[in-house]
Amino acid sequence: MDRLKQRADFVAASSGPRSAGPAFTVQSRRRDDTGPVRVGFTVTKKVGTATERNRIRRRLRELVKRLDVISMRPHHDYVLVGRRAALERGFAVMLDDLRSALTRLERTAGQRQSGNAFPTVSPISPERNHET
Repeated sequence: MDRLKQRADFVAASSGPRSAGPAFTVQSRRRDDTGPVRVGFTVTKKVGTATERNRIRRRLRELVKRLDVISMRPHHDYVLVGRRAALERGFAVMLDDLRSALTRLERTAGQRQSGNAFPTVSPISPERNHET
């Protein structure tokens, strides 16, 4: 597992599917190469002081280290965007949050591949459109 370091990779992941939780948001994107899974971490200045942001980043890094590799899909980039709640939230709870977020992202990717990403809406029939 490698780290994301280039801004372009972070921006590319931000346009892909995402899964939000109370302590962080997970963004992902599929790559067309055969490289390993790459993970990036970011925390905005709105979250708090530099010390707090670094602490959140360290917690997020540790989550990914303890996560089983099978949870992350090969040839994908993941970005974890930390939130302030990551400072107080229990580590075990955050690990479960990350597993469920990755599961939701995988389901979303499966729906997009099968073409069922959005439910189809039938148009309104002309009979129902006129006034009585």
